[in-house]
Amino acid sequence: MFRQMRRKKQELSKEECIRILTEEPRGVLALLGDDDYPYSLPMSHVYIDGKIYFHGAKEGHKNDAVKKYPKVSYCVMDKGVKEKDSWWYTFKSVIVFGKIRILTGNDEKIDRLTHLGDKFFPTHEETVDEINRLLDRTEVFEITVEHMSGKLVREK
Repeated sequence: MFRQMRRKKQELSKEECIRILTEEPRGVLALLGDDDYPYSLPMSHVYIDGKIYFHGAKEGHKNDAVKKYPKVSYCVMDKGVKEKDSWWYTFKSVIVFGKIRILTGNDEKIDRLTHLGDKFFPTHEETVDEINRLLDRTEVFEITVEHMSGKLVREK
C-alpha cells in the first residue's frame, strides 16, 4: 500500500526514525483541507508508544479537516549539519502516514498533554498549571502510525 524508498542506501532504520520523532520538537502535519486542497501546518508534537500527539483549539481549519478525512501525513526533520566551507546541509527526515483522531476522554487527554507539556515547559508545575487552565478549551490529536520511513538527505 505504501511506496518503498527508491534510494535504499539513504534509508534510516526504524530505530533512527523513532529517535528523530522522539527528540525533535516540531513537524509539519498534512491534511485534506477545504475543497480537498492540501492543508499543511507546523505542529509541536510528542511521540509516545508508536503514536504522535499534539494539541490545538477546539475549532478551526485543522479540526474540520480531521473530522472530514482521517488519513494524514506528518514530516519531521532534524536540524542537520552544515558541511565546513560548503553551502549544503546533511539532515535526516522522517515521514509518517497514519490515521488521526481527536481524543475524547479527559484522563487520556491529561496524560498526553502532560507528556507534551513536560517536553516543552521548563517545569512540570508549569505543565500542570497550563493543563488546569486550558483543558476545557483544548483538543488533543493522536496519529496512529501506519507507515514510517526515514531518509538521510545530502543537499549537494
